[in-house]
Parts: sequence; C-alpha cells; structure tokens
Amino acid sequence: MDEGRATAEQVADELAIRNLIVRVAQYADGLGSVDQYAELFTEDAAWLMPGSERHGRDDIRAGSAERRAAGGVGPGSNSRHVVTSVAVELTGPDDAEADSYWLYWVDTHESPRVQLMGHYHDAFRRTADGWKLARREISYG
Repeated sequence: MDEGRATAEQVADELAIRNLIVRVAQYADGLGSVDQYAELFTEDAAWLMPGSERHGRDDIRAGSAERRAAGGVGPGSNSRHVVTSVAVELTGPDDAEADSYWLYWVDTHESPRVQLMGHYHDAFRRTADGWKLARREISYG
C-alpha cells in the first residue's frame, strides 16, 4: 500500500467496505431479504459467533433464515444492529480487514435498550461482483 497519501482507488475501496459492513447490519435487521444478506458474503465465507458457526454462503443464508424465524432479527423483530468505530485496513490489492464495535438494540418500537455489544473482526475479498465479506468473527463485551 502507498505510505503517506491514499490513492483514490484505496479511498473508494475503503468506502465500499464500510458500506458493506453497514449493509450486513441493515439486511440482518430486515432491510433486505435473507438472499440479499447471503449475497454480501463470499461463497466460502465463515461466520463465527460464540455458540454458532456457519461456513459457506448457503449455510450463512440458512442461519439468517433461522434467526429470522426465531424472531430475534428481521422484519417485525424491533431490533437493530448499530455498528460503530470502524477501522479498515487494506492488506493487499484484493484483501482487507476491519475491526468494528457493535450494539444490538431490542424493543426499538417502545423502549429501546442495548441487549448485547461486542466486536467484529472481518476479512474481505474483492470479487468480480465487488467486495464481499469472507470471514466475520463476532465477540461479546
């Protein structure tokens, strides 16, 4: 990477990655469908959360559908994932990593409160369809 000044392409890549992080949260909350959510991940992506691991886009899609069916996320769940303090590092021409803090809000329609918070450590890969999430490691606290 260029030390000192970022190139226009590097800035564009970072913005695309930041938008991807936000879309994952929004689509989990129901702004998009489970198919749209799954399309944000690479075919071989890993989604790792304490007590739950998903491997591959199809498994990640199934996990999203299960979480929606349980009512914890998605349309009508009155929940929101709020992502803050995002730091993106371009680690190669087609690879990047990011660290973010997140807050999971519930009961957003009546008495919003934070139920969980934690940290995302993400790895991204540039594909023919743009940047995709290749690995998400979720921790609490």
